[in-house]
Amino acid sequence: MQENNWNLQTDSEDNFNIKQQLERYIIHYKWFLLSVIVFVIGAFLYLRYSTPQYNIVASVLIKDDKKGGLASELGSFADLAGLGGVKSNVDNELEILKSRTLVEKTVTDLSLNISYYLEGRIKSGELYKDSSIKVQFYDKAVDFDKKDTIFMVHPISHLKFNLENSEGVVLGQYKYGSSIQLPYAKMMVLQNQEKISQRMTPVLIRLTRMERITNRYLAKLQVNPVNKTSSVLTLSIVEPVKELGEDFLNRLIENYNNDALNDKNLVAKNTEAFINERLVLLTDELETVEGDIESFKKENRVTDIVSEAQAFLSSATDYQKDYLKIQTKKRIVDDVITMIDKSTNTDLIPANLIPDEGNTSGLIEQYNLMVLNKKRLLTNATPANPTIQNLDQQLTGLRQSIKKSLTNLENALVINERDLKRQGAILGGKIGEIPTQEREARVIGRKQEVKEALYLYLLQKREENAIALKVTAPNSKIIDQAYANPAPVAPKSKIIYLGALILGLLVPFGIIYIYDLLDTKIKSRADVEGKISVPFIGDVPRSESNDELISANSRSSSAEAMRIIRTNLDFIVNQVPDGVAKTIFMTSTFPKEGKTFVSVNLAGTFALSGKKVLLIGFDIRNPKLDEYMNLPNRGVTNYLSTKDADLHNFICRQEGYEHFDVLPAGIIPPNPAELLMSTKIETMFAILKKEYDYIIVDTAPVSLVTDTLLIAKHADAFIYVMRANYLDKRMLQVPEKLYREKKLPNMTILLNDTDVTKGYGYGYGYGYGYGVDVVEEPWYKKLFTYKKKS
Repeated sequence: MQENNWNLQTDSEDNFNIKQQLERYIIHYKWFLLSVIVFVIGAFLYLRYSTPQYNIVASVLIKDDKKGGLASELGSFADLAGLGGVKSNVDNELEILKSRTLVEKTVTDLSLNISYYLEGRIKSGELYKDSSIKVQFYDKAVDFDKKDTIFMVHPISHLKFNLENSEGVVLGQYKYGSSIQLPYAKMMVLQNQEKISQRMTPVLIRLTRMERITNRYLAKLQVNPVNKTSSVLTLSIVEPVKELGEDFLNRLIENYNNDALNDKNLVAKNTEAFINERLVLLTDELETVEGDIESFKKENRVTDIVSEAQAFLSSATDYQKDYLKIQTKKRIVDDVITMIDKSTNTDLIPANLIPDEGNTSGLIEQYNLMVLNKKRLLTNATPANPTIQNLDQQLTGLRQSIKKSLTNLENALVINERDLKRQGAILGGKIGEIPTQEREARVIGRKQEVKEALYLYLLQKREENAIALKVTAPNSKIIDQAYANPAPVAPKSKIIYLGALILGLLVPFGIIYIYDLLDTKIKSRADVEGKISVPFIGDVPRSESNDELISANSRSSSAEAMRIIRTNLDFIVNQVPDGVAKTIFMTSTFPKEGKTFVSVNLAGTFALSGKKVLLIGFDIRNPKLDEYMNLPNRGVTNYLSTKDADLHNFICRQEGYEHFDVLPAGIIPPNPAELLMSTKIETMFAILKKEYDYIIVDTAPVSLVTDTLLIAKHADAFIYVMRANYLDKRMLQVPEKLYREKKLPNMTILLNDTDVTKGYGYGYGYGYGYGVDVVEEPWYKKLFTYKKKS
C-alpha cells in the first residue's frame, strides 16, 4: 500500500501543471489586490511621515610627496631654513580626519549637542538655524555631559515663555535673556532675531551627552580616498538637515588644517623664542663692548689707531677674518651644547644656527621631527606606550649623537683657532713697534666685531624664521566645499513602493501557500483521481441551500451534476436484468459528508426521469432523511423488529413527485447490528426489487460501524461519497482498501461540496436552458460564508 502511494505521489510530481498552480492563486486575486493596496498605502504613509536623509560630500587634496599631491606654495623660500616641514601621508591624515578628538572639537564648536525641534502631530522636525530661540549654558557642573535632557519652550508673549521638562511639568515662567538655574548648569534662552516671525512657535530643546553625540557623528562620518594612487580624500555624512551636514564637514576640514598648521609652526615658534632670548643678551654685551671702546679712546685721546698700522696688518687680514669666523662658530657651538645639556626629550633644538660643517644640522632636523611625532602620538597614547618608550630611547641616543658631533666640531674649531693664534703671533712680531694703545684698542675692537657679527647673524635667522612662520601652507587644499545633494538618499521612494508592491504580493501568496501546505483536505477530483484505484463517478458542486431537493425546473450546478451522475450510473448498473430494481447504496467515511443529501437528490433525479424510485434510510443509528422531507417516525427498524408486519405500510409517497417513494429509517434501535443481520432484510429487498426501477439506499459511514458491510451484498453499485474541504487525504486508504478487498460491489467515488468558484470541480449550469436566475453574492460575503451540507 505504501509503495502504491509513493508511486502515485511520484506520478503527481511528474505531472506538475503550472497553470493549475497559478489558478490556485489567481482565484484569490481580490486578496492580492487588497494586500497590495494596504502595503502601498502603508508605504505612502511611511514616506509621508519619515524624515528624508541627505548625503553631504566634500573633497580635499592632501599634501603627499609620494603621490604627487599638493604642490608647495613655498617653493620660492626653499633655501630658507625651517621650511622643510613634516611630510604628510594620506593614510595617516585619513585617520586624523576620523579621530575622536577632531570630531568632538567640531561638535563642540557647532554646539551640536544642543538640538532644536518643531513638534508635529506625528513627527518632529529639527530646526537647526531655523529655530526662533537659542540656548546658552554657563557655570556647568561636572555631570553636565552625562545625561540627556529634554525641555519645551512655550512662548506666552514676545518677552516671556514657559519652560517645561520632558514630563510636561512647567518648571516656571521666565523672560528671554534671563538666567535659569538648573541642577547642573545655568541656562539662558535668547530669541533669534533672524526668525522673529516664528517667536510664538513652541520649540523642543534636546540636550545630548557629548560622548553620545560624538559617537553618532563618528559612526556617520565617512572618509575615503578617491583611488589608491590619488591623494584626494572624499568626506561624506548623511544628515536630515542639509545645512547642518555642510557646516559639520566644513568645520571639520577647518579644524584639521588649523591643527596641522599649529604642528608645523611649533618648531618655528620655539626657534623664534630662542633667537629673541639670545638677542637680548647680545644687545647688552654689545653695548658694554662699545662703551669700553669709547672709554679707551677718551682716556688715550686717539681717534684712528688702525690707520697707523695698516701697512703692517695688510698681510694679516685674511687670518683675522678666519679667526673671527672661528670665534663666532665656537660661541654658537658652546651655546647650543649648553642648551642641549639643559633640554629634555620634549624640547626642540634650533635647527638653523649650527655651522654647516659635518652632519650636525641633519641630526638636529631628524631630532626635531621625532619630537613632533612623539607629541602627536601622546595626544592618543600614554608615556607607557611601547611606541613612546621606543621614541624616547631613539631621542636620547640622537641627542647624544648631536652633542658628540658638536663636541667634535668645537675641538676642530679650537685647533683652527690655535693655528690662527700662531700665525697672529708671527705677525705680532712684525708690528711690535705699535704702541700699547693700539694693541688694547684692537682687543676691544675684536670683542665688538665678534658680538656684532653674532648679533647680525641672529637677526638674519630671525627674519628667515618669521617668513617660515607666516607662509606655512596647510596640509590640505579644499577641492569642493561641503555640498548636499538635493535628492534624499533615504528613504528611496521607488524602492519603498517597489518593496510594498512585492510584499503586497508575497504576503497573500505566502499565506495561501502555507495554508495549502498545511491543509491536507481533499479539494477536487484531482486529489482523488490517480491517488486511488476506485473509479470516479463525478462531483457535486456546493449547493445554494443545504436542504435543497431537486425539481424539474432546477438549473443549479448541483442539479446538473446530479443529472450527469444519473447518466453515469446507468452505465455502471446496465448489467442488472430487466424487471429487477437497480439497487444503489450510498456510504461515506465519516458523517456529515453529504451522502444523505446525494441520496435524496439522486433519487429525485431518477424519479423526474419517469422511473419508479424508492429511497431507503438504512442509516438507522443516525437517520438524516427527515431533514430533507416530511417523514413519519417509523420505517425500516419498525419493519425489522415487528413480526408479520406489512412492508408497504411503512412506505410513503414524496409530495411533488409521481414516482418517488420513501422508506424511512424508523426509530433508532438499541441493537442496530442484530437487526441488519435479520433474514427479513433479504425478504425486504426481494419484494422491493420487483416493484421499483431504482432503489437508493442511504447507509451508515463505513469507518465507524459495520452496518453498511452487513447489507452490502444487496447492492448493485456503491457510491462512496467524499466531501471536499472536509475529508483528509490520508483517509483515502479506507475506500482504497474496501475496493481492493471487494467488500463493496461496483464501488465508485463521488466528490461532494466542491467549490467551482475556486477552480475545484468542473462547474455546471452555464445558463443553458431555462430556470430561475441565480443571484450572485458579493465577493466579500463569499469570503466569509461557508455552506454546510450533510
